[in-house]
Amino acid sequence: MPAGVHAMQAGGKSVLASGQMMTLYTFAKDQPGVSNCNDNCAKNWPPLMAAADAKPMGDWTVITRMDGTKQWAYKGLPLYLWAKDAKPGDTTGDGMGNGAWKIAAP
Repeated sequence: MPAGVHAMQAGGKSVLASGQMMTLYTFAKDQPGVSNCNDNCAKNWPPLMAAADAKPMGDWTVITRMDGTKQWAYKGLPLYLWAKDAKPGDTTGDGMGNGAWKIAAP
């Protein structure tokens, strides 16, 4: 697991979380290794950014976004935060977008 990413319990589920313990999500409209959440989408769903020199490890890979920045992906799926989760452990993004957004589980 990359530094700063954790597995934790939130809403009665095991979830992946950022270094600030904020729930991470996947987007059904993404494809393995490709983020389709850019521009306004990425303002609401900030990507879990990776350092430019980040290296893949196990199920964790690094993808290159449309703007050239790097993003972490788990089992091929890019990971995001939800801007409206207010505190660690919130899972308010689960099921948003007619079910397109799901909690990322370890």
